[in-house]
This record gives sequence, C-alpha cells and structure tokens, in this order.
Amino acid sequence: MDTKKTTSPRQALDTGLPDLPQRTLYAITFAFLGINMAFSLQSSQMSRICQTIGADPNNLGFFFIFPPLMGMIVQPILGKMSDRTWHHRFGRRMIYLLFGTPIAALVLLMLPFSGSFGFGYGSLTAMIYACVAVCFMDLFSNICMQPSRMIVGDMVNNKQKNFAWSWQQIFSNTGAILATLLPFIFTAFGMSNTAKKGVVPNTVIWAYICAAVVLLVTGLWTVFNVKEYDPATYAKYHQIDPQVAQQKVSLWKLIRQAPRSFWEINLVQLFSWFAIMYGWTYTTGTLAKNVWHTTNVTSAGYQAAGNWYGVLTAISSIAAIIWGLFIAKTKPGSRKGWYTFGLIIGGIGMAALAFVTTKTATIIAMIMFGIGNLSINTAPFTLLTSSISGENEGAYLGLFNVGICVPQILASLCSFFIFPLVGHQQPMMILIAGIALLIGACFVPMIHEGVVKKAEV
Repeated sequence: MDTKKTTSPRQALDTGLPDLPQRTLYAITFAFLGINMAFSLQSSQMSRICQTIGADPNNLGFFFIFPPLMGMIVQPILGKMSDRTWHHRFGRRMIYLLFGTPIAALVLLMLPFSGSFGFGYGSLTAMIYACVAVCFMDLFSNICMQPSRMIVGDMVNNKQKNFAWSWQQIFSNTGAILATLLPFIFTAFGMSNTAKKGVVPNTVIWAYICAAVVLLVTGLWTVFNVKEYDPATYAKYHQIDPQVAQQKVSLWKLIRQAPRSFWEINLVQLFSWFAIMYGWTYTTGTLAKNVWHTTNVTSAGYQAAGNWYGVLTAISSIAAIIWGLFIAKTKPGSRKGWYTFGLIIGGIGMAALAFVTTKTATIIAMIMFGIGNLSINTAPFTLLTSSISGENEGAYLGLFNVGICVPQILASLCSFFIFPLVGHQQPMMILIAGIALLIGACFVPMIHEGVVKKAEV
C-alpha cells in the first residue's frame, strides 16, 4: 500500500539525536581542512595551470566541466551505498573516507606536473593528460568530501547543526587559506614563480605537494577519531524502523519523494554555483587584465596575478571564517535571512571585482564574496538536513549535490557562446557571476524548511 506520511515542520526539526561534545563536532569536521586544500588549489590554480600549458582561454570551460561531472556521478552513488553499509569499526561513512583519502592525496599530484613530461606547449597530449588528472583528482576528492558531509546529518541534531556546518566551513576555509597562500609564500622565500614555456612554476607544484600531505593527515585523523552510531542506535535516534532503513530504495523513487525544500534550495543553487564556476574560471584573467594590464599567460604579470588570486582567496576565506563564527551562534529560525544576506553581499562583491583596478579594491570585493561563499556552502545543507529523515540521508545528500554539479556544467557549456558574446572579456564573465548571485538571493525566501516525506512502504 502507498502510504506517504508527513510530519509537521516542528516535528521534522525535533530529532532524537543527543547533543555532542564539542571535541566530537571538531573531529567530525576536521577532515574538511585537507579536503578543501585540494578543492581550493583546483579552483584557484586550475585555470592558471591549464593556460600555462597552452590551453586557449576560450576553451577553459571545457576543463571545468570535468570536476562537477565527476561529482554528479560519484555523490549519489556513494550516498546510496553508504546508507546501506556498516563496518563494526569504521561505520557507514568513515570506511569510504578511509579508502578515498590516500588515493586522493596521490592523484592530487598529477595536475601540477602536466607541463613536466615534455608533452609540448598546447599539445593535444598535454591537454588530455590535464583532463585525466582533473577527473581523477575530483573523483577521489569527492569520495573524501561526501562522507564528511553525510556524517553531520547522521550524528548532529538540529540545535547543533549551525555550529557543525559553520565549523566544517571554518576548517574548510582554513584549508583554503593555507592552499592559496602557499604559492605566494614560496615566491616570497625565493622559489621561482616562473618557468619555461608550458611548464608549471615550482611554487604551484610545491603547493600541491603540501596539500596532499595535509589531506592525508586530516582525513585519517577524522577516520580514527569519529565513532559512528551502530545501526540500532542510529535508527533509535532518527526515530525510524531499522528494517525499513535497510530496505533498498531507488534513487528515482527518492527523487520523486524529495521534500519541497529539496527543489527550492536547488533553484537557488542553480544561480549560486553558476556564479562560482565563473569565479573559478575567470578571476585570474580578470586580475591580470585589470590590475596588471596583461593577457599574456607567460608573462611575469600574469603569474603574479595568479599568486594574487591565491592571496585574495585566502582573504576571502578569512572573512568566511569570521562570518562563520558569527553564524555558528545564530538560531535555526534565522537561516534563510542570513542566506539571503550572504548572496546579496557576495553578488555585489563579485560584480565589483569585474571593474576594480587596484589591489586594495580587489581585497574589499573578495571579503564580500567570502561572506557569500560561506552562506552558499552552509545554509543549503542546514536547510535540507532539517527537512529530511535519517532513512536515506546519504542518498539525499548525494542527489542534492547534483544540484551543485549541474549548474557548474551548465555554466561551462554556456561559456562557449557567452565568452565570445562579451568580446572574450574575462571581467564581463565575472560581472555575469555577480548578477547570478543577486538573482539567486531573490528565491531564498520561497524555501520551505522542515517538511519531511517518509519513504513509501
């Protein structure tokens, strides 16, 4: 019989999960320090690396299709599998983090050496190698990231969710600071920030090496310091039938049963992640043109712009950490208000970055974007996990992340005709990103939080 039960918003928000000690919350979120070092190097240096080895700026969108494509494939499958996994020592999520972390650390090292094997500047072989490197890096980084997100929904009650998601982003942004400042720091200590044509500078290569080490250490730290609830305890705390929890449900059925908020939040994410993709792709070129007045990717000015983007990303992350400490103390009922505010501030900052011509002005713009970026990476997950039961938490989070990946793919595909349309001007792509964030902010008040649909039985 088809019985769809719904609970009230109040019931949906009041789970039976106990309060966790702060040390446990820190351990749950600590892996994101290393994970985001990998993702931050990808976002801040991938455009630079690809152009350094000879990629045409008009074709950059092609390289940026692969990361979200990998995420779109891996995340729902991993979520669904881990919902039905149990290991007496490593639980349902941590066992995947244990498997993925060492491999992710190794494949992270592939991309910065794209120009070191003598493939030739702009050669097809170099481009194919870079694409493969990006795919492997993102594949295994996602295998690390998803368990780290799912464990919050598994173990953290609604009262502590703001704290947990904010601290996950605090560790995440700390990783971003370390990753994006490393090329600048290495340059300051005398390491060469330029190399022969087609070769990635040593400052970037060593930044990736350091990130791989931190990824390995922090991932394993979380694995060995987080003890997940056994299936019976998990079912008790989430107020679900253990037998029902183990029944297989197709992803398609879960999509059809998804709560209203699932679709409403994804509408906002369509605009948010469209904007972020263009920020990753075109900020280095925008800085080079507006501040250093160059479009020559082999010039010292362009490489300096690449380093400065790393510094700006670190500054943005510091702003996000400070903002996150504030958001961590706010009440659950204020989430949509802060989400809207973050998108508006971030959109204004991103749009301003398209026009400013001094380093000081770029700092102000990126501080504003940092506030928006934290909102984009925390509010959707707190809103969603407060609106679903624990029966298929991992699968829903995996499907939800498709709503992050699809906008990135769409943005990359659209860039092939938008970029020529704006006269191949990278600053105009950044302006479009800012406008997209402002549009996304208009849809946040429409989100309905707290309505849960139970699985069909």
